[in-house]
Amino acid sequence: MLLAFHKPFGVVSQFTPDGSKHRTLADFGFPKDVYPIGRLDAESEGLLLLSDEPALNARLLLPSHAHQREYWVQVERVPSAEALRQLARGLVIGGRKTLPCRARMLDPQPEIPPRDPPIRFRKNVPDTWIALELVEGKNHQVRRMTAAVGHPTLRLLRVRIGRLELGALAAGNWMALGEAERRLVFGSETDGGGK
Repeated sequence: MLLAFHKPFGVVSQFTPDGSKHRTLADFGFPKDVYPIGRLDAESEGLLLLSDEPALNARLLLPSHAHQREYWVQVERVPSAEALRQLARGLVIGGRKTLPCRARMLDPQPEIPPRDPPIRFRKNVPDTWIALELVEGKNHQVRRMTAAVGHPTLRLLRVRIGRLELGALAAGNWMALGEAERRLVFGSETDGGGK
């Protein structure tokens, strides 16, 4: 079984409470025995996969499989072409260089429903949405990357895993993926079918 979930802001990617004020996945009525594949931190939103198939973890998460994930990132100010090139080439963060990625300005800027609570607003500091396509996902990597080039992340939304897009799946909702959607997640590789 493979599920797609639109994780809202303020939800941790686990079923057991972690002692924080955040909600857990236990609040969303998932079938028994599924677990998240990968993570989104509590402040991040968007597409999270859950499954009861242990073999999917490595196939989706190991950078050697080059499995793309796309994030839309609302950042402070408007990044220059050079800042986007720096993101794309990879940055040294915590003593380790990030893998090259694709970084671009979103044009036109997306219309994303407001978040609750809203992002901080600064009248004299513009913000903009960029897209980052990564094949790795270290702890707070996107936030650390944008901060390293001088554009702190205000809001982070994962919109795609493989070729499966978040689309119109509303925040807090989930759906079981059929064979066609599984092919979007795994691309051309054979995924062994569903359960």
